[in-house]
Amino acid sequence: MNQVLLIIDVQQELVDGNEQTNEIYNKTGLLETINLVIEKANKTKVEVIFVRDKDVAGGEGPGFQIHSDLNVPVEAKIFDKYATNAFYGTGLLEYLQSKSINHLVIMGCETPYCIDTAVRTATVNKMDVTLVGNGHSTTDSTILPAEKIIKHHNKILHGHYNVDHFSIVREAAEDLFAPIHDSYR
Repeated sequence: MNQVLLIIDVQQELVDGNEQTNEIYNKTGLLETINLVIEKANKTKVEVIFVRDKDVAGGEGPGFQIHSDLNVPVEAKIFDKYATNAFYGTGLLEYLQSKSINHLVIMGCETPYCIDTAVRTATVNKMDVTLVGNGHSTTDSTILPAEKIIKHHNKILHGHYNVDHFSIVREAAEDLFAPIHDSYR
C-alpha cells in the first residue's frame, strides 16, 4: 500500500485565530492528535505532507507557517495553495500520482471547506481516504457550532464514494496506516 499522511492548513494564525476570527474548536486536542499521528507515520515510514493556505496571514510571516506546536518531520514536503482545494494548482496530485499513492490519511483545518474538498477530490482521483475523525477542526458557523459541523462531516464522509474509491472515518488511536477499505468493498 502506497500511502501518505496529508495535513492541511494547520497554520499558526488559522489555528490560534486573530482579530477577525476565533481559534479553532478543540485547538489543543487537535494539535496533540496530529502529533500522535505524525509519530505513527514516522514509525511506519509513511511520508508526511503539509499543505498551507496562502490566504492565511497574507501568505507570509509566523502566522502563515505550520503551527509551532506540531512536530514537523525534517523531510516533510510542503505544498502551498491559493484555493480551498489542496489539489488545485499545487502539484500535489501530480506528486502523489508519481509515487503511485493510493491511500491518504487526512487531517487538518477547516472541516467544511478544505478537509471536505480534499477528501472528495482524492476519491475522484482514484485514492482511498481515511479521514481522522478526531483529527480535523473548524470554527463555529453562523448556524452550527464547530462540534456539530465536525460530527456532521464525520457522518457524511464515512463511506463517501466515487465508484471504486471512497473515504472512511477512523479515530487517531486506530491503526490508520493499515487501511480497512477492502473490508467494506
